[in-house]
Amino acid sequence: MNFHVLTLFPEMILNGMNTSITGRAIAAGRLSLEAVNIRDFAFNKHQKVDDYPYGGGAGMLMQAEPVYLAWQSVAEKLERKPRVVYLTPQGQVFRQSMAAELAGEEDLIFLCGHYEGIDERVLEEIVTDYVSIGDYVLTGGELPAMVLMDCISRMVPGVLSNQESGETESFAGNLLEYPQYSRPEEWHGRRVPDILLSGHHANIDKWRREQSILRTAQRRPDLLKKADLTNKEWAWLKAERKQEEL
Repeated sequence: MNFHVLTLFPEMILNGMNTSITGRAIAAGRLSLEAVNIRDFAFNKHQKVDDYPYGGGAGMLMQAEPVYLAWQSVAEKLERKPRVVYLTPQGQVFRQSMAAELAGEEDLIFLCGHYEGIDERVLEEIVTDYVSIGDYVLTGGELPAMVLMDCISRMVPGVLSNQESGETESFAGNLLEYPQYSRPEEWHGRRVPDILLSGHHANIDKWRREQSILRTAQRRPDLLKKADLTNKEWAWLKAERKQEEL
């Protein structure tokens, strides 16, 4: 997986991604990361890439040409046009399923906007995917880009030391992850559930599945509509909810 980020702040991307799991994956060659400075493609000595929007209004707008040339530098090097993800509150909300789909690409370009956005014409020219990480506004697209890259990286083979951890965590099967416990067995009067100490793996798997269903119902009931639950599991959940009401 090769990430190419078009940004006004390449150091922010490089510093953020070259740490922890993604940093180790980059060092090991599982991932590659290129931060392309859009200012390098400006046609003035001050590397100015913004201007006033036509029609008036508050703020400044990133100009089309520097963005286009930054994108072109990547496309020409790759000798093809990879998918371009523009981070914007107007995009489709990012989900785990989207991460899995994007992880199938060999190269991804992320376009990070600033100010009041980017000239619409260059977006129409190069962008293939409009993606949002939530219904709020940030200063720029760098943090959302890093969120996507972090999540996508976990789906790339070899990035995680234990690939299973990328398949069984929250949102797998539209269910939240079950509660996890470590040593000591008792902490502040709270004990690890006995089932986890039993060594009976089938019962542990059943308990974890039930806890995932229950936690999803409590914290993200919207996900249950898409979860693949059996009739027996729906009946169990209904009984658990009734018990909680007593």
